[in-house]
Amino acid sequence: MKAPPSPASSGRGRGGRAAGPVSRRGGIARLGPLPWIAPVILLILAVVVWPVIELIRTSFLDISIAGKVRGSAGTDKFKKLFEESDFGAVLTWTVIWTVVVVTATMLLSLALAQLFNQKFPGRRITRWALIAPWAASVLMTAIGFKWMLNQTAGVLNTVMLDLGLIDSSKDWLGRPETAWPWMMAVAVFVSLPFTTYTLLAGLQTIPQDVYEASRIDGAGPWQTYRHITLPMLRPAFLVGVVINLINVFNSFPIIWAMTQGGPGYDTSTSMVFMYKLKETDIGESAAMSVVNFLMVVVLVLIFLKVSRWNEED
Repeated sequence: MKAPPSPASSGRGRGGRAAGPVSRRGGIARLGPLPWIAPVILLILAVVVWPVIELIRTSFLDISIAGKVRGSAGTDKFKKLFEESDFGAVLTWTVIWTVVVVTATMLLSLALAQLFNQKFPGRRITRWALIAPWAASVLMTAIGFKWMLNQTAGVLNTVMLDLGLIDSSKDWLGRPETAWPWMMAVAVFVSLPFTTYTLLAGLQTIPQDVYEASRIDGAGPWQTYRHITLPMLRPAFLVGVVINLINVFNSFPIIWAMTQGGPGYDTSTSMVFMYKLKETDIGESAAMSVVNFLMVVVLVLIFLKVSRWNEED
């Protein structure tokens, strides 16, 4: 008589391999997290990688204003871009704009986050009030400031004339020396909410036991802030700086709504300069986009290198 099949062999198919569900589960397991992150990877390829590839490809093409490709232009569009008389000034102002706005935003946000981390009457209301510039459209905010600074009907000129602070109405946005500070102020205003709440979240993750230990050791407020708060706030601070670098560098609505980069290119950043170039040469505009992409990557890498983001204290 033949012995009945053992349980170990009954669940195996030809060749001794596990049958059905077990083998399928093993195959999926070998893929690791890939099935879960595949949609994100596809999304990044579709909205980031592919546009960048197309952008670089376009910068080497000769394209008419109507959008018809005439053929290859080689590096002629980059040569034409670098020979623009305003190119150097635009890049200089772009760097100044980015550094000033990001620096002012981080310093003010650091102070506001420290304030909102304290308990005081009306703290909840002031926290909600800070969200207003973030909740409102950036374009709408810029247009509101533009009307406030209007030479003939602006609130600022009206108040200053009534108080005798100026003799005649000023064209605040008509001259670069006054337009730049106002646009920077608006950029800081709309950047404060996100940065402040990022730093506030970082402050609230610091254990109170650490502060208690510093007080027992006799450390003063400034020593505690310098040697405990700032080092432990570093991850949130780095996140705020990097995101602000990217957002401020690529800021377009504020400048376009308030001055449209004029007069001429005197109040243009590289983003506005790129947008204006498309009216005369799409290929040159694409070349400027490539330069913008490389500039923001370099700025972020320089900051990460200087900040030593991957080193622990």
